[in-house]
Amino acid sequence: MSNTLRFRRTALAVAAAAVLPFSLAACSDSGSDSASGSAADKSSDAPAASQPATPDASMAMDKPFGSACSGVPADGAGSFDGMAKDPVATAASNNPALSTLVTAVKQAGLVDTLNNAKDITVFAPTNDAFAKIPKADLDKVLADKAMLTKILTYHVVGQKLTPKQLENGSFDTLEKTKLTTSGSGEAYKVNDTSNVVCGNVKTANANVYIVDTVLMPK
Repeated sequence: MSNTLRFRRTALAVAAAAVLPFSLAACSDSGSDSASGSAADKSSDAPAASQPATPDASMAMDKPFGSACSGVPADGAGSFDGMAKDPVATAASNNPALSTLVTAVKQAGLVDTLNNAKDITVFAPTNDAFAKIPKADLDKVLADKAMLTKILTYHVVGQKLTPKQLENGSFDTLEKTKLTTSGSGEAYKVNDTSNVVCGNVKTANANVYIVDTVLMPK
């Protein structure tokens, strides 16, 4: 073999040896970039882990509460959902437990007044609450429009009251005198004599607290 041929082969071998590491390095870098890019893509495409919903305590407090709430119809116009769609006097007329109150409101000519009022609270006595009043006295009150109006408007506050506000409250009524509230959780009293038996009932224009005793203005 000639010296020229040997020289050429030696030069090619040296060149190949020099190029090979760089080629391997380039292949390795390319593979690494591809793998890391794929992982990044997968990471960015992966949906974020869902966080468990945290119960909202205010939502729980925003629902009706009390022992008498179980007597409210489950559906229809007299249900909680049904009453929420109607103004307060109309809503009360769909609740069988408030029929005496509805009769009294009609006798006093207050249906439109209550239905057209904005953002009020009504402390609504049940039929049993009215039944605590001797019949002769109740009949007398129902026959006296001025007295009946005074008593009924004493049950109405000119703002929507939350249960939290009832804990230790004093509020002006539409009758122009004050009533007081006290309690906590799901146990509240009005004027220390009347218990809230179904509270925080929503109507289209009012919050309603159904009570077990008729309130009497001083």
